[in-house]
Amino acid sequence: MAARRKSRVTPKYKTKYRVRNWAAYEKSLRRRGDLTIWFDKGAIGAWNARPTGLPGGQRRYSDLAILTALTLRTVFHLALRQTEGFVSSLIGLMDLDLMTPDHTTLSRRSSSLEVPISANQHDGPVHMVIDSTGLKIVGDGEWHAYKHRSSNKRRSWRKLHLAIRRDGFVEASVLTESAADDAVVGEALLDVLEVPVASFRGDGAYDTLAFYAALGRVGTSDIDIVIPPSRRAAPSRASVI
Repeated sequence: MAARRKSRVTPKYKTKYRVRNWAAYEKSLRRRGDLTIWFDKGAIGAWNARPTGLPGGQRRYSDLAILTALTLRTVFHLALRQTEGFVSSLIGLMDLDLMTPDHTTLSRRSSSLEVPISANQHDGPVHMVIDSTGLKIVGDGEWHAYKHRSSNKRRSWRKLHLAIRRDGFVEASVLTESAADDAVVGEALLDVLEVPVASFRGDGAYDTLAFYAALGRVGTSDIDIVIPPSRRAAPSRASVI
């Protein structure tokens, strides 16, 4: 390593930076944490929905009002009831003659609006966990079994497969039938991932040759699959790879 070269400027002519206006400097630091939210005149005028002229009940809030509330919810990571209270406090602070959409209205109208989602940034390859959980469906079969006190209960359920990063962000998900193989679905989840996978953690359901090959395609080098005690007698497929 080359030695650091000395500065050619003599200390006599070097510029010294010193904070002299401490009041203005501290004020600028405090301003960095200042949060100001307001509704412009266009948003205030378009808050209430316009009558459609059709028979039946009319919407009270416009798409702009619902989208504004849902965007605030996304930015500040709020629940629906907290979003309702937050928007109500903003309207109160601005002393506006507007009504606040309740949480049920926000939930119902969110299905027909495209709410912007904040991008979850990552610096490089991620650490991934893939697992599945059962979702029970209560339908006609269980209702008849309870009514007639029958022991033959037809239970219906589905599998929700999730590919989750170590920081808790869900990268991919898929809902399948209860008989779907975890390893096969896991391969499909790896194929749709848009990020490189540095390491993988999972249970014995993913201990298959095809799944290890899928991990190799995404460049995974660190693999940790927990084999249940009932399968530890046979050599794991991990030793073959």
